[in-house]
Amino acid sequence: MLETLKNAWKIEDLRKKIVFTLIMLFIYRVGTYVPVPGVDSSFIKDIIDQGGLLGFFNIISGGAFGNFTIFAMSITPYINASIIMQLLTVAIPKLERLAKEGEEGRKKIAQYTRYFTVVLAFVQAFGITYGLARGAGALLKNNIWTYLVVSLTLTAGTAFLMWLGEQITERGIGNGISLIIFTSIISRAPVAVVNLFTLIRAGQMSLLLLPVLAVFMIALIAGVIFIDLGQRRIPVQYSKRVVGRKMYGGQSTHIPMKVNSSGVLPVIFAVSILAVPQTIAQFMTPGSGFVAWVDKWFSQDSGLYAAIYALLIIFFTYFYTQITFNPVEISNNLKQYGGFVQGIRPGRPTAEYLMRISNRLTLVGALFLALVAIIPIAVTAITKVPMSFGGTAVLIVVGVALETSKQLESQMLMRHYKGFLK
Repeated sequence: MLETLKNAWKIEDLRKKIVFTLIMLFIYRVGTYVPVPGVDSSFIKDIIDQGGLLGFFNIISGGAFGNFTIFAMSITPYINASIIMQLLTVAIPKLERLAKEGEEGRKKIAQYTRYFTVVLAFVQAFGITYGLARGAGALLKNNIWTYLVVSLTLTAGTAFLMWLGEQITERGIGNGISLIIFTSIISRAPVAVVNLFTLIRAGQMSLLLLPVLAVFMIALIAGVIFIDLGQRRIPVQYSKRVVGRKMYGGQSTHIPMKVNSSGVLPVIFAVSILAVPQTIAQFMTPGSGFVAWVDKWFSQDSGLYAAIYALLIIFFTYFYTQITFNPVEISNNLKQYGGFVQGIRPGRPTAEYLMRISNRLTLVGALFLALVAIIPIAVTAITKVPMSFGGTAVLIVVGVALETSKQLESQMLMRHYKGFLK
């Protein structure tokens, strides 16, 4: 990773993209310290200190939620809007046709996603504001004008982050939305280290447990990297063809099928879905049955929360793989160009074979993602030591770092090819 960055920095075009990305991320971090007017953030910090799902949400927002700044909701509404639009693309024929129209269709769907993000952001912001006013008493003035100001400020912050992420994707390096979440998690690392040593100093955690946690985190990171880079190569042979006086084909290649082709998206999707009950609870009367049920069962030390979390990760892993991997299309392309999988007949048998392999690999990848996300929750419940950086945070950080590194390497490779052509 460091060697890739060093080599990329020597290339002027890539250096400009890296600098642009860093500037955009710096602007984001500055925004996490701009407070929302009309809110006493000390009430929010007391809620965050209790941990649970809101504690993790604070990590995802880079501490912006705990300080209740303009980026308090982070990019979560955009992720929720993307999930819903992807589900609707499968269910609504018109959206499905748009998705198959190429670049123009994808631009139209992206535009619908932006509009939907703003609507979801306002609903979530109003729910949070209403909950703060009724439950925590965090609003300085309890009137409709304050509600609107706080809600619109939070919505504007999310809309700006969405634009910022798109700018990074288009003009910088890597996926902008993923890099924003990556930056948020990394920014909380010093706080996590300080909290860990505070627990040791207070006698709430044994010093002997520190090397055990360090080994556990290293093993977790190594496992994530191993699975993320793991792939099965399906051998493909191209038959020889005579075109005019020249002979084409005859070479051997392979189809790389990743164990975890969906990356960290299923984890981010699952976290976003689990945040929905907390948002709904903000509209309810404090102490009501639904609010008590959410507080009891949707905390990170709850068995129900862990089970739903794991099932959602497995579901979204399969869902995303089904959208991105089309074995019928790959089979048709192979047949058109005279390619075939060794030992498998071209056409439908090839598509069924690829689907069978994809389902097996996806099962391994989905179970691994769920396991990595659940184990730190179990460790926290057993040792009673809060892990600020659980499996979810590690998955996101490692996944985004590997993805960005691959993009840098591919852009450097493309530049070398262009140099050869010149």
